[in-house]
Amino acid sequence: MVLLIKFQTQAHADIVMFGDVAQTLLHLMGHSGTVPGALLAEDIPQALARLQSAVTANPQRPLNPTPDDDSDSADQVSLAHRALPLIQLLQAAAQRGTHVMWDE
Repeated sequence: MVLLIKFQTQAHADIVMFGDVAQTLLHLMGHSGTVPGALLAEDIPQALARLQSAVTANPQRPLNPTPDDDSDSADQVSLAHRALPLIQLLQAAAQRGTHVMWDE
């Protein structure tokens, strides 16, 4: 069963991600990864900085929705590509001072 997580804020269009990818990104932001969850506006800059730092440290790290030992490296999607939509959402929320929420 593939779980989908939707991120929402008033400052950006909603983003939907595979659940395990979203939870990995939440952990990189310093969050517990619980769903549903939220970030208060004042906590977004720190979460954004943590996520950007993790991406900068290892941008080519594969981050696929389900591990597949037989998958070709050409089929891998990097952390940098998976995180980009969430980074953009967090940046928009930080600029407008709005909260970010996520749910199934």
